[in-house]
Order: sequence, then C-alpha cells, then structure tokens
Amino acid sequence: MKFSKEEKERMVHKIREYFEQELDVEIGGFQAEFLIDFIGDEFGAYFYNRGIYDAEALLNSKVAEISDALLELEKPVS
Repeated sequence: MKFSKEEKERMVHKIREYFEQELDVEIGGFQAEFLIDFIGDEFGAYFYNRGIYDAEALLNSKVAEISDALLELEKPVS
C-alpha cells in the first residue's frame, strides 16, 4: 500500500502517541514507520478483506431496499 506523506506522518504520530500513552514507551519515527509497514504487510489483507465484506453486505442491503421499493410500485393486474 502506498500512502501520501501526510497520511504516513499522521500514522507515525498516532503510533508514537499510543506507545507513549498506553505503554509508557517512547519510540522514534523510523521505528513507528517500520511498525506501520510490518502491520500493513502482515495484516493489511485482513483489514482490506473485511472492508470488502462490509461493503458487499451494505450493497446487498441497499439492493434489497431498492427491490422492495420497486415491488411497492407494482400495479395490481386483473
């Protein structure tokens, strides 16, 4: 995955902040970048696939709503 410089900087900031606040450990910017790269390489596909599954579920729900709305427009035939 490729991120813009600004996105990467925000992620590095968040990782460093988390380590400092939750673990009481200070890490450098390069360490945070390496951790981000590791997480992306090792777990990125899991997050990506979950996003795909969630998008599919949402799309299926919306298609069902549209289908129901169309059926409501149906005119009775004699």
